[in-house]
Amino acid sequence: MTKLTAKELESLDANDAGRVVREDGGLSGKVQLKKKGITVAFYYQFRWEGRFTGISCGTWPGTPLPEIRKIRNIARDLVATGVNPNDHKRAEKARARAELNAQLVAAETLRAKELTLGDMAEKWLLNGVARKDGNAELRRRFAKDLYPTLKNKTLSSVNEHDLRSVVRTVVGRGANRQAIGLFADITQMFAWAEKRQPWRALLVDGNPTNLIEINKLIPSDYQEERSRILSPGELLDLHNRFQQMTIDYNALPAGQKYEGIRPLKKETQLALWISLGTLCRIGELLQAEWKNVDLDQQTWFIPSENVKGSRGKKQDHHVFLSPFALHFFQELKTLTGDSRWCFPNKQDDQHVDVKVVSKQVGDRQARFKNRKALSRRRHDDTLVLADGQSGDWTPHDLRRTGATMMQALGVSLDVIDRCQNHVLAGSRVRRHYLHHDYAEEKKRAWNLLGDRLSAVLSSTYEHPPTVSMLSFPAFAVTETWPPS
Repeated sequence: MTKLTAKELESLDANDAGRVVREDGGLSGKVQLKKKGITVAFYYQFRWEGRFTGISCGTWPGTPLPEIRKIRNIARDLVATGVNPNDHKRAEKARARAELNAQLVAAETLRAKELTLGDMAEKWLLNGVARKDGNAELRRRFAKDLYPTLKNKTLSSVNEHDLRSVVRTVVGRGANRQAIGLFADITQMFAWAEKRQPWRALLVDGNPTNLIEINKLIPSDYQEERSRILSPGELLDLHNRFQQMTIDYNALPAGQKYEGIRPLKKETQLALWISLGTLCRIGELLQAEWKNVDLDQQTWFIPSENVKGSRGKKQDHHVFLSPFALHFFQELKTLTGDSRWCFPNKQDDQHVDVKVVSKQVGDRQARFKNRKALSRRRHDDTLVLADGQSGDWTPHDLRRTGATMMQALGVSLDVIDRCQNHVLAGSRVRRHYLHHDYAEEKKRAWNLLGDRLSAVLSSTYEHPPTVSMLSFPAFAVTETWPPS
């Protein structure tokens, strides 16, 4: 046998299909007719453990003859040294795969080392947390306080000092409560990350939030749990201010109204009184729909999805409207009754933002806000009560005020809890067997509170407004309340 030549192979045609061509050294090739033309699949035949076998050496013309012979020669040398070429080929493929995998792992490790805190935060916001607002508030908080200094810092280099500095910056502007909330969010995010790859591997020194004591960053005189309640005198003062501000503003000539002090929006005033009279959370009220308010039956249903629960524990709530609360709901009906929502945002046919009332109240107590006047926002002290001696007040303080008034009126604590829709602790057995709904007790409590509030807002208060809520003075009623 002689050596095959390229010219000889090029002369093959369809009639040669199936033919086997050979040359010295055990190299054979099977002629095949393919769509693209004639090809020759070459293989090296050798004897192994008493049997003839072969190994592919490439296909001409894709692989030129010199290369095919080179592959044959390598296989022949392996046989001569006692190595099966097929075993060697498989081993080489395995080694190549291992090298490739090692390269991929190295590249992934390098890429992981370059991941930033911002990368981790985005993954957490996408997969690790699901808050009712779609994580909008989390994103806003991170964008304002966390991202400016740490978003682009590699996660492996983020340490306790970085996070402590972020919290201190928020504390430095007097926003202690926001600082506590931000740190809680960061802590939750790192707790999620240290259980998952690739983040876990990047926390080379452990979870940095474990090394931070938030109580040492917050001023010692700060009280996270507010205890502010409004005295009867402050409630009366608030009621009178709403009325007087409206009178004064309406009395201004049309050309001077822009310069005058615009009173708090009427819907906001009504929301505050309803919150006080029902002990509801302001956010629950601002999400209310008219379909859940029955003015004839004097009831308001709050579905569990609107309830701010603790650790996911939420339940539906039925509020019995006292004449006090009913009066303000009726006023509200005349303003927004043509909408689905009790407090509509007319721009997008949704309810208003659940923080809008708190912002409006806060904007009118500027002395307690460590900030510059914000664009298109009020910045005055028109709602500072009792000359600020008891500090600022918030809509949520009205819920606490109403509950305290109930307590002073002799309502039992468990009924007050139910009026506030607290999820009560207790054994599962007790909850399984005891199903009294306390409807009559709650209705009586709300009516007692409404009667007291009616008396407060229709009275000439004879004592300074700093008098304790727990000891109500005598009231001299000067007009019928609710006003006609």
